[in-house]
Amino acid sequence: MKQFLQLIAFLFFSGIVTAQQTDYVDFKSIDANLNLSSQLKSVNGMYSVEFEILKDLDSIFLDAKNIQLKSEVLENTSVEYTSERPFDERVVKSIAKDDKIWFYDDFKAGLIIKLSFVYECIPKKALYFVDDQIWTQGQGKYTSNWLPSIDDVNDKIEFDLSINHDNGYEVLSNGKLIKKEIGKEYTKWTYDMQQPMSSYLVALVIGKYNKKTETSKSGIPLVYYYYPEDSLKVEPTYRYSKQMFDYLEAEIGFPYPWQNYKQVPVNDFLYSGMENTSLTVFSDSFVVDSIGFNDKNYITVNAHELAHQWFGDLVTATSSAHHWLQEGFATYYALLAERDVFGDDHYYWQLFENAQELIAQEDAGGSTSLLDPKSSSTTFYKKGAWALHVLREQVGDSAFKDAVKTYLNNHQFGNVTTTDFMSEVEKSSRQDLSVFVNDWLTEVKLPEAIIVKSFKKSAFMREYLAINCEEYSQKCKDYLVSNISDKGKIKVVSQISGRLEAEAFRNNIEVRQAIAKYVSTIPKELKLEYESLLNDKSYVTIEAALYNLWVNFPEERIKYLQKTKDIRGFNDYNVRLLWLVLHLNTIEFQPDKKQDVLNELISYSSPQHHFELRMRTFDYLKLIDGFEKESVKSLLDATKHHNWRFSKYAKNLIGELEKENTYKLLIEELKKQ
Repeated sequence: MKQFLQLIAFLFFSGIVTAQQTDYVDFKSIDANLNLSSQLKSVNGMYSVEFEILKDLDSIFLDAKNIQLKSEVLENTSVEYTSERPFDERVVKSIAKDDKIWFYDDFKAGLIIKLSFVYECIPKKALYFVDDQIWTQGQGKYTSNWLPSIDDVNDKIEFDLSINHDNGYEVLSNGKLIKKEIGKEYTKWTYDMQQPMSSYLVALVIGKYNKKTETSKSGIPLVYYYYPEDSLKVEPTYRYSKQMFDYLEAEIGFPYPWQNYKQVPVNDFLYSGMENTSLTVFSDSFVVDSIGFNDKNYITVNAHELAHQWFGDLVTATSSAHHWLQEGFATYYALLAERDVFGDDHYYWQLFENAQELIAQEDAGGSTSLLDPKSSSTTFYKKGAWALHVLREQVGDSAFKDAVKTYLNNHQFGNVTTTDFMSEVEKSSRQDLSVFVNDWLTEVKLPEAIIVKSFKKSAFMREYLAINCEEYSQKCKDYLVSNISDKGKIKVVSQISGRLEAEAFRNNIEVRQAIAKYVSTIPKELKLEYESLLNDKSYVTIEAALYNLWVNFPEERIKYLQKTKDIRGFNDYNVRLLWLVLHLNTIEFQPDKKQDVLNELISYSSPQHHFELRMRTFDYLKLIDGFEKESVKSLLDATKHHNWRFSKYAKNLIGELEKENTYKLLIEELKKQ
């Protein structure tokens, strides 16, 4: 108990700061009627904000980065907070400065005030114009870059947006679409939220989409958006979505708190996905066909962002010191949802992979406390999930679920700290959890002994950990034709890759994928079996097998290229790009088409394509020394891309090319243009 009390004291005193605006003002709602211009990359519109004065003060601000006021600010005042009431309207002094809009008046406690004005901005971040799409990313970027709001996550507001945009597009935002008014050129979309949320969760997506709708067991509309050309990818992309939704709602024990749940893919997104309230936005890299589903699918991201609708959106951490209450919980409940789909072995395998990542981080000296606001994503996500797994094992299912339900019920639509959650678990379990708090929350060192102990409860993990074929024996050969798990067989393949026999190829797709990965030198007696890998429903397997066969059997190269000429692969064209490069290096194959093949490869570097496709193309161009003026120009363009991973990659590659005289002069010339 002493450790637990120390935790409470630590969190309390670390949270004491100078008085924030939230102590004086309670923002109730924001209503905006917006126009977005793809040509000007601008936002403008009529805006109103309603708030209650908690304590007397003479100035109030909204966060508003690079936002210009385009009208006077009108103030309406009332003494009662009701939906219909008379207002006394007048102009209030205001000014936009220091990334804020300031309002000056004699604001008296108890008043309900509504301010209205017109604004305009050209967002530098948080709202992105990408080809014919417009989409937002508030977390880490701040919604106040395009919509005056409150950056502080502790002030929850009801946002109701109306968007005017060109006909022919779908416009999505938080909440329920209550009105769609189609004009001659423009359509007005009006969305209504019924509950408050933190400003970073405000979302807006505009693009050309079709949609498919299901209904959860509890009656919640589940809406899946997709590009019109991707109708055959809808099922594999959104596979198990309804099952996971129904499972999580039952498992968490608190009804889904929003009017509907929408999911939409966008181009060149900054992350895998984002849990905006009632509207998850995710990278269209996860839009896959039935083959791609076997290699890289949306399931984990889908479950993670869905879990955030409770853990992050319904209850939001007061500060980054408690960030694990969002990411650790979302990761853990995603694991549970996937266990419901794929079984216990899958659940423990994911825990094992998470543990391996945590151990690698510790070995590199990167471990931190789960309550350290500067912890890595690995700590917040993976260690947080492990902490909840161990906590549930310690207190039991009933006490754990009761605590989670009470925690959500008591803090719904509010903000939370670690103490809020842990106190509920102590009450429901009637246990002293000070040792757990020390081992998992405050301690820097990873409690590996506890992790190993937990793994021993799984027969699947006991079997996997017992497998050791570093020294070859007949038993290792027998493993590959036995009933051990596929994960166990993959471990064996990785350890005896040079000793495989034909029987090893008679396993399922996952084990065969491991053979393609680990067996790069192909014995002639296994040539026929290895060639069968090109028929697998796995783009990862086909890519690896094509390359290895091309290297090992030069006399058969034309056959392999003919067989795979129509395969594109993932959205980054992994198989197609390899095929193009192998074509260029197979002199005897279609010699009259080499320039066309090179031109196709170069074309994928252009700005019109997905950044992941461009990045893979740049890698191949560097490998074959194939950069020329247009591709270097595309690479320079990539250094200014909104996706920070891609722009960083491009800057590093430019730096490498500049070391070579061949490219240095060309880069200098293009930079001057």
